[in-house]
Amino acid sequence: MSIAIDKENRLFSLNTAHTTYQLFADDNGFVHHLYYGRSIGSFDMRFTEYYSDCGFSPNPGHIHMQRDFSLDTRPQEYTGCGIGDYRISSLSVSNGDGSYSADFRYVGFAVLDGKYAIPGLPASYDNGGECETLRIDLKDHASGLELALYYGVFAEKDMITRCAVLRNGGGNPIKLYKAASACLDLPFGKWDMIHFQGRHCMERMPERTPVPHGVLTVGSDRGTSSHQHNPFAILAAPETCEEFGQCYGAMLVYSGNFKIEAECSQLQSTRLVLGISDQRFCWTLEPGEAFHTPEVLLSFTDGGLGSLSRCYQEFLAENICRGAYRDTPRQVLINNWEATYFNFTGEKLCSIARQAKELGVDMLVLDDGWFGKRDSDYSGLGDWDVNEKKLGCTLTSLIQKIQDYGMDFGIWVEPEMVSPDSDLYRTHPDWALSIPGRTPVQGRSQLVLDLSREEVVGYLYSCFSNLLRCHEIRYVKWDMNRSLTDVFSRGLPPERQGEAAHRYVLGVYNLLERLTGEFPEVLFEGCSGGGGRFDAGMLYYFPQIWCSDDTDAIERLKIQYGTSFGYPIRTMGSHVSAVPNHQTGRTTPLHTRGIVAMSGSFGYELDPQKLSREDKEEIREQILTFRRHQDLIFYGDYYRLTNAMTDDYFTAWQFAAKDGSAALLNVVVVAPKANPYPIHVHLKGLQPEAMYRETESGSVYSGAALMYGGYTLPILTGDYPGFQCRFERI
Repeated sequence: MSIAIDKENRLFSLNTAHTTYQLFADDNGFVHHLYYGRSIGSFDMRFTEYYSDCGFSPNPGHIHMQRDFSLDTRPQEYTGCGIGDYRISSLSVSNGDGSYSADFRYVGFAVLDGKYAIPGLPASYDNGGECETLRIDLKDHASGLELALYYGVFAEKDMITRCAVLRNGGGNPIKLYKAASACLDLPFGKWDMIHFQGRHCMERMPERTPVPHGVLTVGSDRGTSSHQHNPFAILAAPETCEEFGQCYGAMLVYSGNFKIEAECSQLQSTRLVLGISDQRFCWTLEPGEAFHTPEVLLSFTDGGLGSLSRCYQEFLAENICRGAYRDTPRQVLINNWEATYFNFTGEKLCSIARQAKELGVDMLVLDDGWFGKRDSDYSGLGDWDVNEKKLGCTLTSLIQKIQDYGMDFGIWVEPEMVSPDSDLYRTHPDWALSIPGRTPVQGRSQLVLDLSREEVVGYLYSCFSNLLRCHEIRYVKWDMNRSLTDVFSRGLPPERQGEAAHRYVLGVYNLLERLTGEFPEVLFEGCSGGGGRFDAGMLYYFPQIWCSDDTDAIERLKIQYGTSFGYPIRTMGSHVSAVPNHQTGRTTPLHTRGIVAMSGSFGYELDPQKLSREDKEEIREQILTFRRHQDLIFYGDYYRLTNAMTDDYFTAWQFAAKDGSAALLNVVVVAPKANPYPIHVHLKGLQPEAMYRETESGSVYSGAALMYGGYTLPILTGDYPGFQCRFERI
């Protein structure tokens, strides 16, 4: 059993293969966090609690003479508010009498078979016998507000999931101004927080900061998880590196506004709180109603950042991603966007497809511009009727022509948006998020549809279910190209506008659940200006996400490096694009662009008609190479061999089969040098006693030699040279 309970002491131990998470409810009903770290079984860790009379840390009223007990100094599983804990709070509420207070006390527990679900929200799932669930029940007896804390224990995967459910068990409405998903109190140690910041075209750049005496906050109030911050953070001991040291991961399974807060207290304890952002958030709970928070995925290792990453990569691939494409090798596709932008016809698309098929490409994806009045990004969004005049044919006949070449067909959509210059907006201006009496802010000359409203979700479902029902479309790229502003829903009364942002996200999830459930044969890829909504919530519906709009191979080294800390390699949309790159102007060898793009779902963003004979031949070989390595890339273990953010000579990474039978080494020189020193790397994930053949040269090495002695590459010269080689056990 992964959940061990000492009923007499109300002590709960959650055990995974290598970790233990322990909590207990004291005699006063307060639920303490005791321990999370390397496995200790069910040993009672209450002896580690520190008791002192800490000045200006108040004592609960009914035990006020117990001066060494204060909620301001005790590690807790989930805080109340207004009752003497001045650190980051999990909760902020306003009760029916106007008071801002919640004092939760333990009332019971339950152990449930399998994994809990969260109504309306994505969450991890049990593949059968993997998970047990612990529920801890608490209550604020004065207001009637009930709190249920859920813990999903995936023992073999070293993952503990958490969420909270708040239910109004009283007789008056209660307003939630903050409702975090989880609180993690670490009573001892110094910790750095690693978070992932960025911008459009440079997402998920790791940044490491010591947790201060104060509150370190990252998050998004842009309506999406955003390009600027990612809903994933790591607490790492200062000495922790790629292969060594303690670290905790905390990932929010949510795609909207979020907040992650970390604080080092006056007694040197560290608190991490994460959940929906409380900025402009206000949720009214009527008597009997419940609010479900998004899920958090927690993991611990003392084996360094690489070990933590592999834990998250495996868990998301197998317990978040769903459907037929979860474990399926991907087709190689070509997208017409960088080849044509809005300037295409059906004939031109057919010409691209015909050339691409000769190179070995499996699918043509038609990007923006195929619908409505859409010859630029100033109009047409919302009018999802096919522009047959522009295509010069019906969509059905275009798809048939593509299929006649032996290729599948995919299409780009942006369902959540509307152009002011569109028939939809002229008919339903109230369907867009906008504030009465104010001119709405536009992004990319578009507004955001109010998906908190059922009729808007219903309209979009009708549009896209008809599109997929009437056409043989095998792939959908779902884009979302602006942040939310003017977040006001005409479907909500004035006093409930603080619910609009979260209800928008619930509407998105509702639409995605309906479409992906009805069309399981379609591969959906997420996109938000590239990587602006690259999160576990989206991966529940989309088994891959366009990693970034930046297709420059050298820039992608950093973007894919940062993304790899929490997300599976096979979920990263990554393509070879034309040079000079249309964003940076950089010219990178086709060979190098191929190596970088292979670390993801592989494809092309270029016009094959403009390629030289030599480039066409190289692309044919690239596609064969990717297919040869795809299983290893998609299902093997991933290792970061260098730090792409700080190592300025070369970037190296590697894949290893889980059984140690093969490895794929990848190296890109980002700054070639005169009189260069050698490039030398240590491989990972091999069997020390086994022998391995390098498949190109035929040279044979022991696993121990490659891992402990290392491998020296030939001298690489020229502009951004790349190197790739495979080792197979013999």
